[in-house]
Amino acid sequence: MYNFEYKNPVKILFGKGQISKLNNEISPDWKILIIYGGGSIFKNGVYAQVKKALEGYQVTEFGGIEPNPTYETCMKALDVVKKENIDFLLAVGGGSVLDGTKFIAAAALYENGDPWQILSAEEEVRVTRALPMGTVLTLPATGSEMNGNAVISRTSTQEKLSFGSPAVMPVFSILDPETVYSLPDRQVANGVVDAFVHVMEQYLTFPVNAPLQDRMAEGILLTLIEEGPKILKNRKDYNAAANFMWSATMALNGLIGQGVPQDWATHGIGHELTAFHGIDHARTLAIVLPGVMNVRRKVKEKKILQYGERIWGICEGTPDERIDKAIARTVEFFETMGTPTRLSYYGVTDSTISKIENRFALRNTLLGEQNDIDHRVTRAILADRL
Repeated sequence: MYNFEYKNPVKILFGKGQISKLNNEISPDWKILIIYGGGSIFKNGVYAQVKKALEGYQVTEFGGIEPNPTYETCMKALDVVKKENIDFLLAVGGGSVLDGTKFIAAAALYENGDPWQILSAEEEVRVTRALPMGTVLTLPATGSEMNGNAVISRTSTQEKLSFGSPAVMPVFSILDPETVYSLPDRQVANGVVDAFVHVMEQYLTFPVNAPLQDRMAEGILLTLIEEGPKILKNRKDYNAAANFMWSATMALNGLIGQGVPQDWATHGIGHELTAFHGIDHARTLAIVLPGVMNVRRKVKEKKILQYGERIWGICEGTPDERIDKAIARTVEFFETMGTPTRLSYYGVTDSTISKIENRFALRNTLLGEQNDIDHRVTRAILADRL
């Protein structure tokens, strides 16, 4: 196991009715900006609960954060932050709203020019200050409610980039499983797949004798496999909703990734599919992960075999046969959740693969747990999924 330092300061308020405790977490002296997405919170009752909890507070609102939050929209929200002298940001929604709010929080105190540099020059720009923020989660998926990561798209340049900083970790996050009840099938499926792949990015690398992290990761994967179909079938199964929500949070709050190598190639490649074609983030992951597993089978052999045995009960056959079966079972699970796993489903052709290959070559992009997935390997991974 590698050396590590771990600290997670996010306060979690989990369970039904917890939105009513919102006023206990925010100072009545603060000017608050509530940030949300397309308006589903008005239909599912979350908006009314938030407004009731903040009755008498100084509240301004900004809506319209997209499913893949854009720099352009976030900058409009930033104008509101500055105009209204906002003290605290409250993200009410899914991971996209939370990610957008994190960027807004960092941009609000950024003093070195265009805030896009927070993303485009992440190696040089370190976010050390941000407006404080809290979250009311309505869609389990990204784990953004308990980490300092965010992903933002820029429409004008067809880019999707990420940044991370402890400065944008929420002060608190409210997780009420009943908010899952009104989600459409597609969002539930996306959430399960997103959380599943988050775990795989931290688990499916190479052994470093970290059995506790492995077993915690495997526990999350098994829970998602068990609970995902349940919540997809019956949205008002509270226990399934609660287990799904907490699994998504635990998948990316940093705990299972401590002391172990991490990959994130599936995400890095998937972001490009979203940037060029607008494909849902989780659906890009469902496409790319099987390709990564296949093309990188020798590098990841020990962990894929462990994954196949412990998650799918695959114990017989040659290593290659067992890996083939593990990939097939993974694809089957994603597709059972209603998530297509082939580029052809979205009309993506070799021309897009060439665009991604060329972009990675120009950027000298290197991905994977060993930084050896270059533009050529990226092409092979995507070609495997046509």
